[in-house]
Amino acid sequence: MKLDVDTVQEYLKAVPADRKEAFEKLRNVILKNLPKGLEETMSYGMIGYVVPHAIYPSGYHCNPNLPLPFINIASQKNHIALYHSGIYADKNIYNWFVKEYPKHTNIKLDMGKSCVRFKKFEQIPFELISELMKKMNVEEWISLYEKNFKKR
Repeated sequence: MKLDVDTVQEYLKAVPADRKEAFEKLRNVILKNLPKGLEETMSYGMIGYVVPHAIYPSGYHCNPNLPLPFINIASQKNHIALYHSGIYADKNIYNWFVKEYPKHTNIKLDMGKSCVRFKKFEQIPFELISELMKKMNVEEWISLYEKNFKKR
């Protein structure tokens, strides 16, 4: 489900009523624990938390005009999604998250490479997400990105 909006505030208003409370709580948990230097913006049709050009002028290798993405949240057709590049890029963070997840909810982990899908909104492990936000700072993300993803 792509919401046809241009701003974070418009996105929040467009989130369906049945998930609005959980989505806004997820956003607030992220904002409260967001690594210093990241900025909230619209990114790829979702709410994104990016490394701005002021910190990383090279931008994203797929499109250098865009800031370097790190975290996104989205209201999808059947779920709320959290995209976290650290889970994808850092095996230690991935392993930690997979191990900790069952300690915070009895819902089976539904996860892709960087995407965690939440279909039961009342079961989102907000405390775990709070901890996840603190696992990698902007400098660590840039270093890992340049090592693993940036095309030379």
